[in-house]
Amino acid sequence: MATGADVRDILELGGVESENTGTINKKDIINSDKKKSKKSSETLTFKRPEGMHREVYALLYSDKKDAPPLLPSDTTQGYRTVKAKLGSKKVRPWKWMPFTNPARKDGAMFYHWRRAAEEGKDYPFARFNKTVQVPVYSEQEYQMYLHDDAWTKAETDHLFDLARRFDLRFVVIHDRYDHQQFKKRSVEDLKERYYYICAKLANIRAAPGTDLKIPVFDAGHERRRKEQLERLYNRTPEQVAEEEYLIQELRKIETRKKEREKRTQDLQKLITAADTTTEQRRAERKAPKKKLPQKKETEKPAVPETAGIKFPDFKSAGVTLRSQRMKLPSSVGQKKIKALEQMLMELGVDLNPMPTEEIVQMFNELRSDLVLLYELKQAFANCEYELQMLRHRYEALAKAGTIGPLSVEGTHPDGQTVLGIEEGKGDAKDQIIDVVGAPLTPNSVRRKVVGAEQGALRSPTQMP
Repeated sequence: MATGADVRDILELGGVESENTGTINKKDIINSDKKKSKKSSETLTFKRPEGMHREVYALLYSDKKDAPPLLPSDTTQGYRTVKAKLGSKKVRPWKWMPFTNPARKDGAMFYHWRRAAEEGKDYPFARFNKTVQVPVYSEQEYQMYLHDDAWTKAETDHLFDLARRFDLRFVVIHDRYDHQQFKKRSVEDLKERYYYICAKLANIRAAPGTDLKIPVFDAGHERRRKEQLERLYNRTPEQVAEEEYLIQELRKIETRKKEREKRTQDLQKLITAADTTTEQRRAERKAPKKKLPQKKETEKPAVPETAGIKFPDFKSAGVTLRSQRMKLPSSVGQKKIKALEQMLMELGVDLNPMPTEEIVQMFNELRSDLVLLYELKQAFANCEYELQMLRHRYEALAKAGTIGPLSVEGTHPDGQTVLGIEEGKGDAKDQIIDVVGAPLTPNSVRRKVVGAEQGALRSPTQMP
């Protein structure tokens, strides 16, 4: 016979009171669901290990202790959430009905599915049936205005009939043209005849005083364009490679030309700065010294703008040291600074003199002139090197017999001698284009740089 404990095990009931008494009471039967939920909730809880962040723990376990997915997935979209939105209205009926296409002239009948409410309406795609308006001329108009000895009326009528049939697709018109009955024509001939008649009829039928946009077709230009395109298409690989090489050489020539122009401008600026500085110094020496008022004695002398170095002007309020005016600006490179120090040491000038008012002014002017002299020497060395390279190039061309001997043609307005080349075999001018920018070898570049630096570092007293 079953006891109360067996019944409790079958019903999954528990409790201290029921276990002690061994009997089933009303409370155990009523609260059985609550006890099950409490038991299930207790089994689902899992304590997060110490030291593990909450985000990491959430990746490992969910509320149902599901294992993390192997691939990223999005559970917010799918069949579970997306539902079909069905309205309460009735579905519009569709019907299998016949239709005709207005673009066809044979009256062909076709069938398709269409809504029953649209029965009897025009075919919706008929609006895309666009046709070209080809002009029509009369017999009288043709005889008075459109007559041409190279074209007969029958041939012109045949051309306009094909233009209406194929909507001015002249390639198709040329393919369907009756070359057996009429003279063989090209596409350009057909276009020229058609557009000539259209322009003529537009001028005849236009009201006086109206501004017309008459189409014009240049058959000669179209033929030349196609010839050029055919030549371009029929080029050999050697011709293509030669053209690419010539384009690259042209770009190099343009680049060298820009570099030469830039160097010429820089050299002209240096020469202008040197001339201006010299003229200012001569004017200052010749001008009589006048006694200035007491207020103007404390003013700082202006540094000439044409100098090689532009020293900053300390015009801000506050106390400044006069020695700061002798500090070289950051625009002067280390190479120029070293050359400047070497020239000052050769001249026996102290690198850091006593910064009195007069010494500061004279010291800054001296360094500006030395930097300007250094830049002029560099430019002179570059010009000498380019001249020597031109001379060697000329001698090589003269030995080859492509140009004539060198002759003096005249004198430049600045006093420089201008050399000319007599005409020889071939075009000498074409032979020596862009010789200044000829490619240099590494040894020649190295010799050029070293020679320029040595000439610039030479003492001013050693110059001729």
